[in-house]
Amino acid sequence: MDDIEKAELVEKFEKASNKIVLLDYDGTLVNYELIPGNAKLSEQLDEILIKLIDKPKTKVFIISGRGYQDIDKLLVHLPIDIIAEHGAMMKESGLWKNQINNNDLWKKTVINILNQITFACPKSYVEEKKFSLAWHYRNTEPQSGHTHSRELIRLLEKIIHSYNLKILDGNKVVEILTNENGKGKAVKKLIEEINYDFILSIGDDVTDEEMFEFFLHNSNAYTIKVGNGDTYAKNKVADINDVVLLLKQLSL
Repeated sequence: MDDIEKAELVEKFEKASNKIVLLDYDGTLVNYELIPGNAKLSEQLDEILIKLIDKPKTKVFIISGRGYQDIDKLLVHLPIDIIAEHGAMMKESGLWKNQINNNDLWKKTVINILNQITFACPKSYVEEKKFSLAWHYRNTEPQSGHTHSRELIRLLEKIIHSYNLKILDGNKVVEILTNENGKGKAVKKLIEEINYDFILSIGDDVTDEEMFEFFLHNSNAYTIKVGNGDTYAKNKVADINDVVLLLKQLSL
């Protein structure tokens, strides 16, 4: 995304009468950390987000795959709305609400497979969220983590159709959730409720691609992928610093 494209985006934002900003968290606003609880917003970004939230006719959401309690702890100091667990939970005006049905009968079968791989791959671990299960391998020996993640996906693909599940092959994480869940479905619901004439969606991971794909043919939407790789996003920026600079421009 060059300077001319950024200037056009800022101009459209300033002229719009009803705006929504959707920001992924890890890898977009903060760097990935070996200990997820250490991934905290900088003071500069705190100030930028507060100014952005206070802008007239501007709705700001953090949209994350994190468990809702985890992301809430990291953002409790900000008056910001949050979509957590890829869309399954939403915090609006300070209140958390379920966005999908909580059918977790599939978890027992899946967690047995995850535990099997965890035992075989040192320093990997399983995280149980309210609406999903995730196998993390960020702390493992890289080759071992990658090899075991491919084996895990192979095993999961044998059972997911029976339980109406899908696999998210993310950044050092394999996550299993129901087909009714996802960032694409979450933003679809938001956009259907209110007519926005400016939409900004920023993310870095495969989990954000559903969101980018949903906005692909929306002329009011700017979608930005952070980093390299194939994407449905219309634009790319290099890193988190670029995201911070863009948000700062919008907050002025």
